[in-house]
Amino acid sequence: MTKTYKISEISNMTRLSIPTLRYYEKLGLLNPKRSSNNYRIFTDKDLGWIEFINRAKATGMPLSKIIEYSSLREQGNETIKERIDILEQQERILYAEQQKIQAHIDFLQNKKQHYAKLIAKYKNHK
Repeated sequence: MTKTYKISEISNMTRLSIPTLRYYEKLGLLNPKRSSNNYRIFTDKDLGWIEFINRAKATGMPLSKIIEYSSLREQGNETIKERIDILEQQERILYAEQQKIQAHIDFLQNKKQHYAKLIAKYKNHK
């Protein structure tokens, strides 16, 4: 039997608010089953997908791209190349950000080295 979760449980497990989960459902990112009482029923598969959404967002991927990826995912394996393209595009963005961050780190390290030389010079002249 498949383990199921209420929206409140999913909210606690994923640290996403219930309104956010409902919003994702409205956007078509989530499609939980419904109970006879019309309550949302989530499964481990839904949980895994929410984890993907969270990780994609953590990479800075815009929600519009996640929605596009989700739509492709629903179309099946014939869209794998297009999904890889989305992931590669985000990867390129991250590498560019990584280079910017490294440039900032290099700047700070150079400035610290400059100050270290000044301190050494100052100590030698005392």
